[in-house]
Amino acid sequence: MEHITREEALALLKKYNKDPFHIQHAYTVEAVMKWYANELGYGEDAEYWGIVGLLHDIDFEQYPEEHCLRAPELLRDGGVGEDIIHAVCSHGYGITVGCGKTIDVKPEHEMEKVLFAADELTGLIWAAALMRPSKSTKDMELKSLKKKYKSKGFAAGCSREVIERGAEQLGWDLPKLLTMTLQAMAACEDEINTEMEAE
Repeated sequence: MEHITREEALALLKKYNKDPFHIQHAYTVEAVMKWYANELGYGEDAEYWGIVGLLHDIDFEQYPEEHCLRAPELLRDGGVGEDIIHAVCSHGYGITVGCGKTIDVKPEHEMEKVLFAADELTGLIWAAALMRPSKSTKDMELKSLKKKYKSKGFAAGCSREVIERGAEQLGWDLPKLLTMTLQAMAACEDEINTEMEAE
């Protein structure tokens, strides 16, 4: 599948994103998407899934009120293909952004549905990991994640409604999505830490 290289995608991400928190989130979603590609039988497209993950929030730092609306022009300027642009915009499907517009680009491919479902959840899992003595996902059990998930006050910015809609779009129950995304993050944690140390 033809797509821009990871180096090009990373340079494009960093053109519009400087905050280490946003860079780390991009690395996390990239790694989780690659893990899912391998796990779900799309191993030959893992790099492609990863690039979509890396670029999914490209417009969020500079244009938070127009998230997913500004992304197409930024991505086109960077030479990104329309398939990746569709995937990036689809992770906002049905969400009304700050400027009052609701994103109407629907996730079609399984890759887009995984991005929609896992994006918010990675934020919640990471927040849960930071509360642990180890500050790690590697020793986190599903039951402790479920407890944090059910606590409405915890990581309130991570929309449970979006996560649950994501699981539904995939035809999965919530425990399956929680289990797999936690496994993905635990598997990728060292790699993400290495990336961040190199920043």
